[in-house]
This record gives sequence, C-alpha cells and structure tokens, in this order.
Amino acid sequence: MASVLILGGGFGGIAAAVSLSMRLTSDDPITLVDRRESFFFGFRKTWAFLGTSPLAEGMRPLKALERHGIEVRQGTIESIDPGSRSAVVDGERLDSDAMIVALGAQAKPVSMPGLTEHGLNFYDPLNLDAAAAKLAAFDGGRVAIVLPSSPYPCAPAPFETALLLVEYFSAKSVEAEIHLYSPKPMSLPVLGKASCSVLEERLSDRGIVFHPMHTVEKIEEHKVRFETTADPYDLLIGIPGHVCPQVVVDSGLTNGGAWVKVDSRTLETGHDDVYAIGDVISIPLADGKPLPKAGVFAEAQAKVASARIVSRLTGEAPTAAYDGSGYCFLEVGHKEAMLVSGNFLAEPHPDVQLTEPAAEHFEAKGELERSRLSEWFSA
Repeated sequence: MASVLILGGGFGGIAAAVSLSMRLTSDDPITLVDRRESFFFGFRKTWAFLGTSPLAEGMRPLKALERHGIEVRQGTIESIDPGSRSAVVDGERLDSDAMIVALGAQAKPVSMPGLTEHGLNFYDPLNLDAAAAKLAAFDGGRVAIVLPSSPYPCAPAPFETALLLVEYFSAKSVEAEIHLYSPKPMSLPVLGKASCSVLEERLSDRGIVFHPMHTVEKIEEHKVRFETTADPYDLLIGIPGHVCPQVVVDSGLTNGGAWVKVDSRTLETGHDDVYAIGDVISIPLADGKPLPKAGVFAEAQAKVASARIVSRLTGEAPTAAYDGSGYCFLEVGHKEAMLVSGNFLAEPHPDVQLTEPAAEHFEAKGELERSRLSEWFSA
C-alpha cells in the first residue's frame, strides 16, 4: 500500500487526484486537501463580473471527488515538510509516500496600493458580487484597467475583459472610454511582437486605448499614479499581483525565490517523490519569460506528475515528461474567441500562435468547462 497526498484542490490538484485514481488501486489512498469547499473554473470570474453567467452555475463540491475513491479533507494547511512528504492540516500531521503541491498563486492586493479602497478586483471571488454591482451601476466615463508588475493567473483575462466591456456598455447604452495600462512593453509578451500587434490592433479597433510601460505606484480616488505620470478615471478595475502561498515559501520549496523551483520536464522539486504543479511554480521559457499561469498547463503537469508517481510506486522507471504544450481562450465579444496555443517550451524560442476570432473557439471554451466538470464530478 502506498499513499499520495495532494495539497490544493484547484485545476491541477483535481486533475492529479483523478488521474491517480484511475491508475492506482483502492489499497493506495489518495488524499486531497483544500481550505475551500468547492471548485470553479477561473474564467468564470470574468463571466460573473460581467453578469454573463454566475459562479454557482459552474461550481462543484470537492467532496464529489470521493466517487473516484479520493479522500477530500477540507482544512487549513499549517505547514509542509517536503523532506518527509508530510503536511500539518488543522493540527493533524498527514504523511505520504508521494506528494503533489498544487496550492496555486495567492492574490496580494497590497501589491497595488489603493486597489481595495478605490478599485474593483474581479479576481477576488469573495468580493465579486460587490464588484459586479458597482460595474452595473456605472453610468459612463473613463474606465481604467490596470495590470500589475508581478505575475498573475490567466494573463489574457484583462484584455478579454476590456473587449467584453465594449459589448457590455454598448448593450446598456453607456458611453465609456476604456484605457488598459500594462507595465510590459507589449500586451502579451509570450506571444511575440507580431501577435501582440494583432491583439493591440483589435483593442484599438474597439476603441480601447492600450498604454504599455505603465507601472502603477498608487491608486487614489479618481486618479491612478504611475512611475512617470498620473491619469484620471471614473471607474478602475485592478488586477492584483500574485505571490506564492506563504506556507509553501516557509517549506523551503522556493529555495529563496518567489516560486517553487521544479524540473521543467518532470515537475520534480528536488525532494524525493515531491512534485509541484500549476500556478505555484515558475518555469522559465527559452526567451527568459515565465510559463503563463493557466489551468490547462496545470492539468498537463498534473498528468505528468501522476504518471511519474505511479511508475515510482510500481517499481518502474518514470518516463512521462511535460512538453510545454498548452492553450487558452481570449473572448472578444459576439460569442467569438481567439485561441492562444503552441509549445511554450520550444527551443530556441516559444512556438506560440494567436488565431483570428471564431465562434468555434468560444464554443470550445465552454466545452472545456463542461467536459472537465463532467469527468471529475458527475456521478
């Protein structure tokens, strides 16, 4: 009998648990730990913010994973000891033969001073209803969407939100001027200059003003201050920077860095039979940029880590490797979406493409949610 402990019940943690349940026997216990009761796809936050579809429609209880033979523990992870593959949850030590750390990235609103007091943060599910209500009450003016300097999950989401807001305001006959500020020299640097130009042209065509190289210093009432200038706003939407959860930092898995360091192909942390996947890790690409933080990457990594664990537990040499392939959707309105896809770990530079908008990509985004919720949670 061998046990596996999975810390985190997000996209990666769930994918890992289900994958392991299909490969191991009932004599090999799988335990998944998360402080939350439920799971929902991250992109639902945008839908809920804009009133397209509520979080609850895509929310599922983590306890439903027990139909796969997975033990689900709801609780607070107080400490992690990668050396012994154990964690303390609500005062109880849980030991394992193999561990997967999938605790994601934690929002840090203080990284954008003034956001909590003066702006809307639709990345925070606890304040999403309040943010949506303030957006619905907005009657026109200058809208500022401000991106952080530090990494954040789903890099295309703010650009998608800007494009969808054009449709949102039009339907309400609200006159709004949308400005999007980024500290980066281009919209989505991982795409490369040519594809960024395509995206930025689409923003411009929709009347959205894109401001690169604008690093926010402080948000004040009706004014956002950058390093070299200050601009007014009537409504501000801020994306907070994200950090590695403190319990993971305290475990030593970051080795003094900002994120967990792993082998980019095996997801190994350097501790025997301890893997880390998803938003909690940082994998550098060939051009030095980090691998984006998105659910499909976490899912692919989960399957590799799970396969390697099964090989180790059954006495075989692990061969599964993460190839860096992935994709994400960027809705543009009118039930169409662009597709960002490719091999992000390709050499000598990432091989990533941005497609033209199409209804099929919009439909594929919905199907991604439907298929995974059915596979993971349906009886």
